[in-house]
Amino acid sequence: MRVLHAVTLHTPSHAFGGPTRVALGLCRGLAERGESATLLALGDEFPAGPLPRSVEGARVRLFRARHVLPRFEVSGITSPALLARAFGYVRSADVVHVHLMRDLVTLPVALLALRAGTPLVLQTHGMVDPTENRVARIVDGLGVRRVLRRADAVLHLTERERRETAAVVAPAPIAPAHRLVNGVPARERAPAPAGPPRLLYLARVQEGKRPRDFVGAMPTVLARHPDARFTLAGPDTGALAETVALAEELGVRHALDVVGALDGPEVLAALRGASALVLPSTRDAFPLSVLEAMSVGTPVVVTATNGLAPDVAAAGAGRVVPAAEGPNGPAVGRAVLELLAPPARDHASRAAWTLVRDRFTLDAVVDRLTTLYHQVLTTRRAL
Repeated sequence: MRVLHAVTLHTPSHAFGGPTRVALGLCRGLAERGESATLLALGDEFPAGPLPRSVEGARVRLFRARHVLPRFEVSGITSPALLARAFGYVRSADVVHVHLMRDLVTLPVALLALRAGTPLVLQTHGMVDPTENRVARIVDGLGVRRVLRRADAVLHLTERERRETAAVVAPAPIAPAHRLVNGVPARERAPAPAGPPRLLYLARVQEGKRPRDFVGAMPTVLARHPDARFTLAGPDTGALAETVALAEELGVRHALDVVGALDGPEVLAALRGASALVLPSTRDAFPLSVLEAMSVGTPVVVTATNGLAPDVAAAGAGRVVPAAEGPNGPAVGRAVLELLAPPARDHASRAAWTLVRDRFTLDAVVDRLTTLYHQVLTTRRAL
């Protein structure tokens, strides 16, 4: 089976975050099962010269990004060369799997799949929901609603995502919906780190991820653990300066390490060495960093609106903080303190590792996805 995955962007720093990492993992998992899987995307921030043909063991076809509409950030980048070649890639695939957003890459590829008659699977990662933004609504009318109605399958991570994606096309019906969670490789549980507590933020440093709440938690934790260290890891996508300024204002800058983007081995090393992963974002459909932390037994502190919060709470794999519209640092800090007590940390570590092993391994996700592809192909042949 030849499967073409399409995602908007790949950069060496993983600045686009989860969707690309999910797509790479699925392509790698499909290839390990003998399927032919290729990821089509823009490449940016690479040095001059040929772009890579393989990323983390997955076959990729990258085209250098052109920032044609800079004010729209990732939604305003494209590649005429990619668009010129895309129809050929789509026609040669048995299934096209598009990680859809309102942009100039994934939406055109999805529309080309409809035109070519190639079975189309859409995965929105919580990125396509109702909006009052005028430009986004125009894009919905130009193509988003069409592909959501006519795809062979639309994948969702949570029931909330399913409802919100369906609302974009309402009152028309959306294509058949299927749940597909994110997954990570099964790993050994790491021993509890020695020494002072180390708290880790691992995500893009942008307003929506609430890095200010990570820093806002520091005074509460440092009052009881004055030797604690806090690591802010991830590419800066607009909020680093104000986050560091808040640390200065609160008098805790001395305890904050700002390390920028980490690659794959560095990510796992940071997670294994952390007392807990703290991700205070108020809207994350199913963050891979949380799954990766739990896969090595590192407990997590997340906000109640995080898509994994119910699983974390039910398993006892960390602490869930109520969402707040304003600054939420003290509440995050209190949750961290609860988790740093040795018995609590050990219990949460075991629960986190078991949760991923039992429910969120990449092998199980790829098995489910492969079954879904075959269902789509069988349904198409029966028409």
